[in-house]
Amino acid sequence: MAGNWSFQTKLLHNKHKFDPFTKGVSVPIQHASTFHQEDYDHPPTFDYARSGNPTREALEEAIADLEGGTRGFAFSSGMAAISTAFLLLSKGDHVLVSEDVYGGTYRMVADVLTRFGIEHTFVNMTNLHEVATCIRPNTKVIYIETPSNPLLKVTDIQGITKLAKANGCLTFVDNTFMTPAIQRPLELGADIVLHSATKFLAGHSDVVAGLAVVKDEELGNKLYQLQNAFGAILGPQDCWLVLRGLKTLHVRLEQSSRTAFQLASFLRKHPAVRTVYYPGFHDHPGATIQRYQADGAGAVLSFELESEEAVKALVSNVHIPVFAVSLGAVESILSYPAKMSHAAMPKDERIKRGITDGLLRLSVGLENIDDLKADFQYALSRISERVHR
Repeated sequence: MAGNWSFQTKLLHNKHKFDPFTKGVSVPIQHASTFHQEDYDHPPTFDYARSGNPTREALEEAIADLEGGTRGFAFSSGMAAISTAFLLLSKGDHVLVSEDVYGGTYRMVADVLTRFGIEHTFVNMTNLHEVATCIRPNTKVIYIETPSNPLLKVTDIQGITKLAKANGCLTFVDNTFMTPAIQRPLELGADIVLHSATKFLAGHSDVVAGLAVVKDEELGNKLYQLQNAFGAILGPQDCWLVLRGLKTLHVRLEQSSRTAFQLASFLRKHPAVRTVYYPGFHDHPGATIQRYQADGAGAVLSFELESEEAVKALVSNVHIPVFAVSLGAVESILSYPAKMSHAAMPKDERIKRGITDGLLRLSVGLENIDDLKADFQYALSRISERVHR
């Protein structure tokens, strides 16, 4: 019966809906670092908390179920999940990566993997022909971020996975912006789905966490060996916080996505705004693919002002969003990619990708749309005054 439930219901009702011992309607937080063994010839399910923990297991099973995978993994951060997945590569391997990928992923690929003899190419992942021509005999992974951060470019997941399989590559998909509430890459052929659970999954700016999900059991065993060896696991308290956040994921994301579309529509009509990037617009280059592979456009948008001075004017006059790194929270978060999420990317590389000094990213929270519009209207009206005084 449970298999027929909707995603919205499965967020609340699964095998961990109550504690089997006390019947408490909350997953217990098990802080033990080690577990008593009755018989060393028959090791128990849990022996040492790096290798497994009951609270972590509950989260890992929950995300695997929601993504339609066979096995989930909880890590100490999104970058810990991404980095551990990249450990599946070996010296001499090559990886293809979305060109406007998150700055932390860019740094991992460009500055760390290269030290271990792993080659990379950044590619416009929205162009299947360009991707196909960049695949080499030693290409082992195609890494997708869709919609991308921060320009919201949409990659055809199924198209890429078919290319990958034809060339013996694995496909990794960063699903942080969409979450399984909107997009489920494993159903489209991806091999590993990755999340910064710090963002929409947890949703309250109070935990740092990463998740990964696989569909293939053999690949799952390999990733588990790396998780256990590398040891960047998520602690039980943080696992519980993510589990609690998951319960409201559907209603939070539904509300924030609706507000994001309204606010994006408002911003694109304002004369101080040059461009708005949001895959919910029908004229967005990836709108058709987004409608095909996802159940919505999400709650993140980016918009471009004329200069860094204009950005400073807006940021100093807007009051509702917090001006900070991160996204996906109950409060709206405004960030400046050039100095925040993509600060690790050299300026020439950043500009080449369209991440200009006038670009702002906005993760829309749960505030009232009229309040947000009024706040941005006021802040935008102050731009010309500051820039031209």
